[in-house]
Amino acid sequence: MRYGFVGSFGSATELVRLAVEAEEHGWDGFFGWDGVSLGPAPTWDPFTLLGAVAAQTSRIRLGTLVLALPRRLPWELARQALTLDHLSGGRLVLPVGVGVTDDRAVAGVLGRGATPTDLRTRAALLDETLAVLDLAATAEPFSFTGEHYHIEEMQIAPAPLQRPHVPVWPVGAWPSVRSMRRAARWDGVVVQLRGERAMADPTPDDVRDLVAWLTRERGADAMAGFDVVLQGTFTGEADAAARAAAYEEAGATWWIDGRWEGEDAQFTRQLALVREGPPR
Repeated sequence: MRYGFVGSFGSATELVRLAVEAEEHGWDGFFGWDGVSLGPAPTWDPFTLLGAVAAQTSRIRLGTLVLALPRRLPWELARQALTLDHLSGGRLVLPVGVGVTDDRAVAGVLGRGATPTDLRTRAALLDETLAVLDLAATAEPFSFTGEHYHIEEMQIAPAPLQRPHVPVWPVGAWPSVRSMRRAARWDGVVVQLRGERAMADPTPDDVRDLVAWLTRERGADAMAGFDVVLQGTFTGEADAAARAAAYEEAGATWWIDGRWEGEDAQFTRQLALVREGPPR
């Protein structure tokens, strides 16, 4: 099991400091988040922030939990990911999803630049963006024709350091077959429960069931190196190590700790939790 921490709130400088402390205290990854206008709280561009983190760290994985792909242009995202992959020495991962419609960058934009709000269209944009990212990672000229994007003779060079592409972790809404099949085609899954349990933490039994499903879908040999990523909170809790062991036994490979409300969202509290280290 590897452990990551989400820098949820704080100034840009504070979040870079938090990432440096995370590396110093034994964490395996540091993650930003992707929002533009979600109320009065400060939001930072994740690629700019992680570029600064890359320059001051050497070991931890870097990512954004999660990138809202439908409101990003695929070729611009490919260039951003390529740049950060090189700046970090090949430490970037791309957790991706359809995004949230209550971001005013979605709900508040009409006309040119507007992002569709219906789930079907956003899912299609997500899939096409991932297809373009995969083509761009070859560093060879490529063309692409989809329902939403038509690209002729584009080349984005050089290739990423990570081959065949920067690892992609789509959100998988368990037990939705369509959502899980998307994740199964890539390099990992950010686990989210579906329906009435959408806000609940998966149990070890949930993880065991979805890993069994993924093994059937991908094949046992293809599960080597495939990441099963959980997010939530347990750092600082008395039973954290036991919970982590149960999730690891069930097949999880990452736990990413994120704090979004109340005292836990304050920078000083996040810093204290990071300094405790992961629950190994």
